[in-house]
Amino acid sequence: MRRAWSVIALLGLVPLTGLAEEHPDKSGFNLFRPTPVSLMRDMETDRPDKTETPVTVDAGHFQLEMDFATYTFDETKHERTEAWAVVPINVKVGLLNNVDLQMIVETYNTQTTKNRDTGRKDHASGFGDVTFRVKTNFWGNDGGFSAFGIIPFVKLPTADDDIGNGAVEGGAILPLVLRLSADWEIGTEIAVAHARNSARDGYHQEFIQSVTVGHDIGKWSGYLELFSDVTNEPHAGWVATFDCGVSYRLTRNVQLDAGVNIGLTEAADDLNPFVGLSVRY
Repeated sequence: MRRAWSVIALLGLVPLTGLAEEHPDKSGFNLFRPTPVSLMRDMETDRPDKTETPVTVDAGHFQLEMDFATYTFDETKHERTEAWAVVPINVKVGLLNNVDLQMIVETYNTQTTKNRDTGRKDHASGFGDVTFRVKTNFWGNDGGFSAFGIIPFVKLPTADDDIGNGAVEGGAILPLVLRLSADWEIGTEIAVAHARNSARDGYHQEFIQSVTVGHDIGKWSGYLELFSDVTNEPHAGWVATFDCGVSYRLTRNVQLDAGVNIGLTEAADDLNPFVGLSVRY
């Protein structure tokens, strides 16, 4: 963690070395005084990879990011689990030039677990939890070599007990992006979450790190990502995945994407493909 913070602090000095670009002053725009279309930055999304972007939605504008559907498959020695999430959506609104508010809604979830020893199947479905996030960008919102921000979040237990864990959870995410030459980018994040124990007898902390490499070719973009989630919950395993996907920009404000997350460790889900859409207005 100390090394990561040192790198972030060093990158924070980059704008002072002459690499920063001049941009119009948009600090006076807010939710009730929207940024003019001519001054809006290129649309940035927190999907399809797991690594969040530090770039916010322009003040006074809205952005919807959603999966049409996402499928999850996991098989262990004793259980086989299949789950679908239908139209989970992240609704964003730009409050200030460097701050946006987000509401993530798990619209409909369904899960079936089969005990491989007894053959018994358990099924659950329904509305999921709701998560609120506030993203603040510290630098690089409108360009430059790097961008950095913070995203504190809180999850409210709106799901039925069969779908959710019935607990309030929260944490903070620190996303960083490096913009390289020839339309290459490296994104990374560090996150800490305060989460309910699987036995619902207390709380534990989860320490998340990820790195993603992306490249744009015309209207297409692709990425490769490594994701890690380490917890201090007793007897819980390390979750690590390899992720990849593509995006296609239909217009300046509409993007389609698809990808797959592949489990690398026993504690991770084996397979998680998805197809999604992002729209800004």
